[in-house]
Amino acid sequence: MKKLRKFFALFLIFVITLPLMSCADNTPGADTPHSKTGLYFDTVITITLYGDQAKAEKRLDNVFDMAKRYEGLLSDKKDGSDISRINDARGAWTTVDKDTVEAIEYAVKYSESSGGIFDLTVGALSDLWDFKNNTGTIPDDSAIKEALSHVDYRNVEIDGDKVRLKDPQAKIDLGGIAKGFIADKMKARLKKMGAKSGIINLGGNVLLIGSRPDGKKYTVGIQRPFSDDGTALFTVKARDMSVVTSGTYQRYFKKDGRIYHHILDLSNGYPYDNGLDSVTIITKKSTGADALSTTVFAMGLEKGLEYVNQTDGVEAVFVQTDGTITKSANVDKLYDYTLVR
Repeated sequence: MKKLRKFFALFLIFVITLPLMSCADNTPGADTPHSKTGLYFDTVITITLYGDQAKAEKRLDNVFDMAKRYEGLLSDKKDGSDISRINDARGAWTTVDKDTVEAIEYAVKYSESSGGIFDLTVGALSDLWDFKNNTGTIPDDSAIKEALSHVDYRNVEIDGDKVRLKDPQAKIDLGGIAKGFIADKMKARLKKMGAKSGIINLGGNVLLIGSRPDGKKYTVGIQRPFSDDGTALFTVKARDMSVVTSGTYQRYFKKDGRIYHHILDLSNGYPYDNGLDSVTIITKKSTGADALSTTVFAMGLEKGLEYVNQTDGVEAVFVQTDGTITKSANVDKLYDYTLVR
């Protein structure tokens, strides 16, 4: 049971649903939450909708079918997925689903705009480290250098519904963007089905649908780094936004007193050692929040903060390894930030 609790806390961003009063929606049961939880993308996902139970359950079943479908398209760890087929094609053209093409196009876009700090072809390197199963093995430096030689987003070619990798040994890994992409697709589907209030939590990647039924903002808690029980470090109140955190504590192992985490520096192939424990991004679209949380973490505090402050519609909270918290310019103005003592 202890292992299960730790797994549930691993990627925690949680939404605190406070008692609802003065409900803006007078429909009977409008303030009643209905949730469904499952295991997809190697993490626990939970979706909560408010309102009529029968409608909520139908909508939840629909988006959980989406989760299964997208895992079968976008996971590089699932045999027969679109991404696995591209990676296994050794440079040959592979026909894939239109949603797979769209996700790859987004990932290429963020790879280009970040100058390769974010790179969807990180797969050869991330496979080498294998943080999901790694309990303390550091890859050989020569193996890291070899894997890095196959990381280059410019190797991705798209032609209609066909994709190929010009480097036969390159591998696509959409782990830095897939959950955000899927969350946005789920939100669009739920709104089309009539959902007005809800919370999509894909393993800590939170996307809010509208406001709480009483018209107030949701309170989103961000985990204290390396807290086994998921204790919150801070909360932000928001509506209709995405809140995504990239942190060293999400996937890691310890070796000789040092922490090796899953956010890899593509300049040397090793985990970043830049004084940060986490970066939380708050913005409208979850696809962007997902990619930016990794990219801004990689930039480090000074450059990352400058980048966020110059980017419209994006805010961030940085947590340094010494516990210092730094917020971008408009966090307090827009999101009712509260530090949890």
